[in-house]
Order: sequence, then structure tokens, then C-alpha cells
Amino acid sequence: MVEIHFSINIDAPKEKVWDFMIGKDTYSLWADVFMKGSYFVGDWSEGSKIQFLAPFKGQMSGMLSRVKENRPYEFISLETEGVVYNGQEDTTSKEAREWSGTLENYTFKEVDGKTELQVDLSADVVNQEMIEMSEKTWPDALQKLKKLIEKS
Repeated sequence: MVEIHFSINIDAPKEKVWDFMIGKDTYSLWADVFMKGSYFVGDWSEGSKIQFLAPFKGQMSGMLSRVKENRPYEFISLETEGVVYNGQEDTTSKEAREWSGTLENYTFKEVDGKTELQVDLSADVVNQEMIEMSEKTWPDALQKLKKLIEKS
């Protein structure tokens, strides 16, 4: 099993961090670090399917996840179910199976009016692409999220 952890302290209450991080109008402001034009389709309620998309080679592509757990303002867990190519969900290809089962957990802890945001990623299958992408982009994404929230 592979596990990767990131955290950042943001000078804002956890409700503000939560709302900004997963908000329909604010998600793309910080998530474009992963890929320009990033956005999501779906909702964050427990059990819901959610697609994380961005333009790639002229097509809308990305990841397909399920909201495994949602405890408002405390914790969100996403489980990857596959990939999306040109708007079509794929859960059976080799690439989809490599990403399937990957967990993304977000924990929001308020300490003295500030929020510690923890991001924990884990996968049973060692997906080198996920490891490299995560280690490269998550620190930058969290810094951008922090800057945007603290300025707003």
C-alpha cells in the first residue's frame, strides 16, 4: 500500500475552508494547479458520484470518484472508481483499474480559529504516476488554496 500525506494551516475557520475548497464557484480557482480548467461535475454528498474534469488533448477528461464519507466541516473521503475520457466514464480499462480504489481523505481541524487541512492519499496498487503527480502538485495546490482563502 502507498500512503501520501500533506497538510497546511490556513488562517480561517474550518467552515470557510470547507466551503471554499469544495464550492462549485471556488473549486476551480485552486484546483487548476492540477490541470488548467479543472472543475467537477456532481456533488459532495455521501454516496454521490463525482467527476473531476479538465480539458486534455481537446477532450474533457479526468477522474471518476464516489464520495465514500462526508461529515460536514470535518471530513470527506473520496474513492476513485475509474477515469473519464471525452465525457465517457471508464471503469474497466487498465488505466481505470490502476486508479480504482485510490482514497483521498480530507480532514479539517480547527485550532485557535485557524484550520489545519490534512490531505491523505492511499492506494493498494502502487501507481507511480499518482505518486509523482501528487508529490508535485498537492503542495502547490494547498498553498494556492491557503492564499485565496486568506485573501477573501
